Amino acid sequence: MQDTETRIHAWRIEEREYRRQQERRGRRFAYPRLTPARTALVVIDMVPFFIDANPYARGIVPNIQQLADRLRAAGGTVAWVLPARAERTLVGDEFHGPEAAEMFRNSGGTGPLPGRLWPGLTTAPDEIFVEKSAPSAFFPGRCPLPDLLQERGIDTVLITGTVTQVCCESSARDACTLGYRVVMVADATGHDQDHNATLATIYRSFGDVRPTAEVLDLIDAAPAP
Repeated sequence: MQDTETRIHAWRIEEREYRRQQERRGRRFAYPRLTPARTALVVIDMVPFFIDANPYARGIVPNIQQLADRLRAAGGTVAWVLPARAERTLVGDEFHGPEAAEMFRNSGGTGPLPGRLWPGLTTAPDEIFVEKSAPSAFFPGRCPLPDLLQERGIDTVLITGTVTQVCCESSARDACTLGYRVVMVADATGHDQDHNATLATIYRSFGDVRPTAEVLDLIDAAPAP
């Protein structure tokens, strides 16, 4: 029987981390406002390979759709990032084991990129579809996303998808290094302990962490273009 269970994380950041940032910069969040036209929702690895096996990934599909629909309507950019079928390497085989390495190498599927997404997600024709050949969508030379965002004048990225502590975290760290304003959407996916450890790290050193409802409020509060 197919597993159709959905779950949402019991996510949290310790109050001491909020206090630390409040004392350091005078406010809880680094980025209390955003400009939709300069904002991109970056959706990481929402493909059947990962979602079929992860009830948390299925649980955030409605949140991702809400964010995409709302940001799209406000004039922002939605970028769908999928795993590329990278070349097989000796290091990959050594680290994962040959069987698992080959499985991960094929995780993104084949065919046109829009058709590889989880079928429960709705996209628009003018949105960005890219592949990444590394955990991070922002690592130089491994994904065209940064160049495409630069062409659109994007300065803020909202990062969501699966899984929190691997590709989402890697992308958030590198986006920060490249100078983007980073907001990690708190209901991305992993196991609660790993998920919350990553959220604390991102909030402390790389960007804001906000649940879907608060990000939607930021989009709605932005002045009309």
